[in-house]
Amino acid sequence: MGKGGLSIFIGVYIASAVFDVAGGYVVGGMSFMTGFAAARTLTATLRLITKAAFESSDDALRKGTRRLTALFTIWLLGNGTLFAWNNIITIGDYYAFLFPSFALVTTAILAYHEARLNTRCRNLLGYSLFFSSSLGLIVLDLATMSKGGLGIFIGICIASAIIGVACGYVAGEMIGDISLMCPKFIISFMAGFAAAGSLTATLKLITKAPFESSDDGLRKGAMLFLTISTSFELICVFLYAFIFPKLPIVKYYRAKAAFEGSKTVTSDLTVAGIQLSTDAAAMEDPNQFERLSNKELLLQNIDYALDIFLIYVLTLSIFPGFIAEDTRSHSLGSWYTLVLITMYHVWDLVGGFVPLLKLVKLVSRKGLIFACLSRFLFIPAFYFTAKHGDQGWMIMLTSFLGLSHGYLSVCIFSEAPKRYKGPEQNALGNLLSKVLTAGIFLGVGLSWLWLISKA
Repeated sequence: MGKGGLSIFIGVYIASAVFDVAGGYVVGGMSFMTGFAAARTLTATLRLITKAAFESSDDALRKGTRRLTALFTIWLLGNGTLFAWNNIITIGDYYAFLFPSFALVTTAILAYHEARLNTRCRNLLGYSLFFSSSLGLIVLDLATMSKGGLGIFIGICIASAIIGVACGYVAGEMIGDISLMCPKFIISFMAGFAAAGSLTATLKLITKAPFESSDDGLRKGAMLFLTISTSFELICVFLYAFIFPKLPIVKYYRAKAAFEGSKTVTSDLTVAGIQLSTDAAAMEDPNQFERLSNKELLLQNIDYALDIFLIYVLTLSIFPGFIAEDTRSHSLGSWYTLVLITMYHVWDLVGGFVPLLKLVKLVSRKGLIFACLSRFLFIPAFYFTAKHGDQGWMIMLTSFLGLSHGYLSVCIFSEAPKRYKGPEQNALGNLLSKVLTAGIFLGVGLSWLWLISKA
C-alpha cells in the first residue's frame, strides 16, 4: 500500500473507532466495549504520529527513533497546551467564556516583545501556571467541601483567568519555537491541540454513564478531570524542562536559529550543553543577523493572518456554543451534545493529519483564502439543520466543521514560515498565534448571536 493509501486507511480507521465509541453508548453505555473502542482511537492516532515521523526526507531527521521521540514529545506539549482548558470547559461551560480575553491580552503583549523574551522561561511559566491552576481548583473544592457560594465562584474565575494567561504564554511561544523547526513538528503540535479535545471528550463519554447513576456524580467527574489535568500538566513541565531541549533534532534547529541571529533560544541551548558565540560571524557579516520587523512580517503574510482569523472566528461562533444550545428533543437524549462535541474534536484531529498527504495539501494562498471564506456557509447550514434537520445531519455537519478546521489550520501554520530565517519564523509564529487568539475571542463573542436569534 502506498503512503497516501496508508494515510487514508488510518484516517478511516480512526473514524470507524470514533463511531464505535459513540455507538457503544447509543445502544446502552457499555463501559468496557466503549473503552476498547477508545483504545482503538488512541492507537490509530499514535500510528499517524509515527507515520509522520518515519516518512520525513529531511537530512537532519534521518534517525527514526529520535524523530519519533521529538514528534511524540511535541504532540504531548501541544496536548498540554489545551488539556487544562478543555477539562475546565467540560466541567463548567458557564465560565469557559472567561478564557479568551485573558489569553488575547497576554498573547498580544508577548508577541510584541517576542524577540527579547526568553523562550524557556516563558514556556515553563505557562505550563507551571496550567499545573498550579488545575491543582488550585482541586484544593479549593476539597477545602470547601463543594459548598458553593460567591467566594468559590470568584476562586474558579481566578483559576480560569490563570489558565487563559498560561495559554497566552505557551501557545504563542511554542508555535513560534516550533515554526523555526521542520513543518512536521507543527503538524504534530497542532495534532496535540486537537487531541486534547478528543481525549477529554472520549473520557467524558466513558465516565458519563457511571457518574450519572451515582451520588455526587458531577463532583466526582469534575475531580477526576481535574486530577488527570493536573498530572498531565506536571508531566509537560518536566518534558519541557528536562527532555525537549536536549533532543538532538531540537538542538540542531535551535543552534541553526541562533546562528541566524535568534536570541530567544540561548537559554535552551545552554541547558542542552551548547555554548554558541556569534560575535565573530557578526563581525564578518553584519547583515547576517538582520531580520524583518514584526510589521513587515505581518504585511507580507496578511493573507495567512486573515485565514487564521476567519477559521477561528467561524469555528468558535458555532462550537461549542451553538451545539450546546441545540436543546431540541433527540433520540440520543442527554448524549446528543456530547456525541457532537466528540465528533468535532476527533475529526479536527484527523483533519490535522490530512496535510501529510502532499497531493491534498492546500498550499495556494488564493486557494486558502477561498477555502476559509467558503466555511462561512456553515452558518446557514447549521441554522437550517437545527430548524429542520435531524441529528444525523447535525453530526455530519459538526464532523465537517472539525475536519476543515484541523486541515486548514495545519496547512497555514506549516506553510507560512517556510520562506524565512529562524528568528523571523519564530516571530511569525507568535504573530499568527496572536491572530488565532483574537479570532477565538471574537468567535466566542459572536456565539451569543445564536441565543439572540432563538429569543
